[in-house]
Amino acid sequence: MRIVLFLLDTLFFFLVGAALLRGWMNTRRLRMAAQPGPFVIAVTDWIVQPLRRSMPRAWAHATVDWASFVAAVLLALVQAGFVYLLWGRPLSGMETLGFAVAVPLLAAQLLLRTVLQGLMLLLLGYAILSWVQPFSPLIGTLGRLLEPLLAPVRRIVPTVGGVDLSVLVLLVLLQVGLMALS
Repeated sequence: MRIVLFLLDTLFFFLVGAALLRGWMNTRRLRMAAQPGPFVIAVTDWIVQPLRRSMPRAWAHATVDWASFVAAVLLALVQAGFVYLLWGRPLSGMETLGFAVAVPLLAAQLLLRTVLQGLMLLLLGYAILSWVQPFSPLIGTLGRLLEPLLAPVRRIVPTVGGVDLSVLVLLVLLQVGLMALS
């Protein structure tokens, strides 16, 4: 049963993360023609396009890609429902909660974990590319995605010997957030 839960968790982490990345890229007005745009579109189009067609017109012209974020929430709810049903017994800490309460809580936990782990992956990719291939087109995309998070940290943490430590500080803060979540 643990293997099935692991595979289910991995699949939905991947799908929820792709939907969140698509929404964040569209919200930041990044070109979806450059990687990872085509990849996240290919992975999430099956759920985002029907949601986009069913949403109110006012939401379609908003600065936020609501369809992608709603897709991430729906995928997290589906994963939480599967986990709750497959586990076969109440989950730790949720013995007294019913299905209708436990599933949204599990979905919220998955969403938060996916955001934190996804940001950690993006930050690691950004840091590694900045060292080995600083003029890569992907570094510009990652920089635009991560700048709203790195800018406040850069205002607080000074550069040391010409090295920007904001990525390291943000990685530590995200790890603390993951520890608090679990």
